[in-house]
Amino acid sequence: MAKPRRSRRTLTTIVVLVLLSVSIITFGQRGGGAIASGVKSLAHDIVSPIANGVNDILRPIGDFFAGAFHYGALAQENEKLQASIGRLRMQQASVASQQRQLAQITALQHLPYIGSLPTVTAQVQGAYVSNFAATVTIDKGRNAGVALGMPVVGYGGLVGQVVEADKSSSVIRLVTDGQTKVGVTYGPAGAFATVTGEGPRVALAAQFVDPAATIHKGELMTTNGQDASEFPKGIPVGRVTSFSVVPGASQMSVALAPAADLSNISYVDVVLWETSP
Repeated sequence: MAKPRRSRRTLTTIVVLVLLSVSIITFGQRGGGAIASGVKSLAHDIVSPIANGVNDILRPIGDFFAGAFHYGALAQENEKLQASIGRLRMQQASVASQQRQLAQITALQHLPYIGSLPTVTAQVQGAYVSNFAATVTIDKGRNAGVALGMPVVGYGGLVGQVVEADKSSSVIRLVTDGQTKVGVTYGPAGAFATVTGEGPRVALAAQFVDPAATIHKGELMTTNGQDASEFPKGIPVGRVTSFSVVPGASQMSVALAPAADLSNISYVDVVLWETSP
C-alpha cells in the first residue's frame, strides 16, 4: 500500500514544481536585469529534469506508434515484393517448360535408332503413377494411326508401349511399369536378356543374364528385334547401374536406369510398328 501513495506524492510534487517553474518564468519575463537572469536560470534548472523525465516516458510511446505505422507500410511493401517474386518464378518456370518442350520436339525429329520407320508425334496430357504402375495418356489415337502394342519412344530411348487406343487418345505403359517386359541385347556378342519394370521408383531389372557374362556400368541394352518382336531392333532401353553375382545363382542380378528421361515427358513419338503375324 506504500507504493501507490508514494507514486501519487511524486506526481503531485512534479505538478507543483512545474507550476512553480511557470510562475518563476513569468516573473522573470516581467522583471529585468540580473534578477530576471537568475530567475530564468533557476526555472531552467527546475524544468529541465522534469522535461527530460517526461520525454523518457513519452519517447517509447511515440516510437511505438511510429514503428507501428512504418511496420504496416513495410508489410505492404513486403507483400508486393513477394507477389512480384512469385510472378517472376512462375514466368521462369513457364519459360523453362517451353524450352524443355521445344528441345523434346526437336529431338524427336532426329532419333537415330528409328531410322526410316514412320512415327506420330504426340503430347502427353496426363500421368498415372502408383507403387507398381506407371502410365501416361497422349493426345493421339486410332484416328492418327496409333494401335495397341506400338512402341513409344522419346529422347534417349524407349518410353513404353501403347496399351489402350481410343479415337483421339491413347494410354502408354511406361518401361518402369511393373508389367513391362522387353527383349534386349547386350555385350559384343549380342547376348539376349529380358528387361522388366519394377515400379516407377525402382530401377529396371535385367533377367536371364549369364552369371559368367562380362558387364560394365553404363553399358547400354537395346531392343533385340527378334522375329515377331513387339519392338524394332536397336531402341535403347536402359543403362547398367549395378550388377552382382550370388554364388550358385543361375543368373546375374543387373539393375538399369531407363535410357529415356521419364521425369519430364512432354512429347513422345509413337512408332507405327506392328508385330508381324
